[in-house]
Amino acid sequence: MKLTILCTMPDAGILSGIIELHKNIFGDSEGLVSKMKSKPQLLVLAAVDGEKMIGYKMGYAIDEVTFYSWLGGVAPDYRKNGVASMLMEKQHEYLKETGYKVVRTKTMNIWRSMLILNIKHGFDVIETYTDVKGLHKIVLEKRLHN
Repeated sequence: MKLTILCTMPDAGILSGIIELHKNIFGDSEGLVSKMKSKPQLLVLAAVDGEKMIGYKMGYAIDEVTFYSWLGGVAPDYRKNGVASMLMEKQHEYLKETGYKVVRTKTMNIWRSMLILNIKHGFDVIETYTDVKGLHKIVLEKRLHN
């Protein structure tokens, strides 16, 4: 498995793999590229096995010290192998090296494995709310220590 860390939009090959994986996991990837392009200081981590995109994690700067871990996923046939943990650990290492102090994320109860993974990796639930679509969101934060 090869891990790539990008501080910009991925090239066409990596981007197409992320779009396809995102669509397979979430059912839709419409507008993903334009949303990615709009994010300040986009950070993308991609895990590839041979030619196959098996996982990704991306986020962006909220401010100089706070990073928002936005989207990610692992191909179903690669789950339970530590890929999501590895992507998260590498993301947090990079964030610490570049001066971030806090990483924030959101999830929902339907993504329980993501909620559990975040808690196992030191995140605390700091807030919950119901969005305009009526979806219950869970906001988590983790302090990054050097």
